[in-house]
Amino acid sequence: MSKLVSQIYSRSDAEPFREPVEWKELGLFDYPEIIKKPMDLGQVKRNLEADAYDTIHGAANDVRLVWKNCMQYNADGSDFYNLALSLSKKFEEKFTKLLKEVNLPVPEKQEEPPTLEEKRSFAKSLYKISKEELGRVVTDLDNKCPESLSKNQAEDEVQINVDAITPSVFHEVVAYTNSCTKGNAAAAATSGSGGSATTSGSSRKKKAASNKGSSKKSKSS
Repeated sequence: MSKLVSQIYSRSDAEPFREPVEWKELGLFDYPEIIKKPMDLGQVKRNLEADAYDTIHGAANDVRLVWKNCMQYNADGSDFYNLALSLSKKFEEKFTKLLKEVNLPVPEKQEEPPTLEEKRSFAKSLYKISKEELGRVVTDLDNKCPESLSKNQAEDEVQINVDAITPSVFHEVVAYTNSCTKGNAAAAATSGSGGSATTSGSSRKKKAASNKGSSKKSKSS
């Protein structure tokens, strides 16, 4: 595992992920608010040298955290986002090969991150479902992916950061909202009213914010 991490670390395109993000020097003052557990490849290497991991899976999860943090902070489609996604795929290929070499079980293939269009479609769907249905979405996210929610207790407002939703949870909530919108459309057609059967999004206290880091141009590990 040390050899694998060193190989990834030594790649020229992995340079932005070798050391912690200097968010103060770069003026990225929202970085610690968005990234709750920073990680970099240099730290993973030091942890391996110090035998800090119980299993190689622990080391692999920290490497994955490097890519996840970058993709969470930077906008989908940005240079850093695409770089992290590319390195993530290369790492998983090498890690799967390593597991086979040492006769360890290979975990099921992780779900692919949602595309930008899928995220936009999901954000739009939140304005087409009822308040009760929206409440269930927020509850599910709070239970399964709390880092995707920003709560403002004073204004009774919850903001959803679509970029921070894990792929597996994202596909779950998308399946639910899709079933809701289809059901609402069918109900509207049956009633013959021709109007919307959902609650207007403008009156909601829960918002969806896709591409949290759309204005960010700095690296994130």
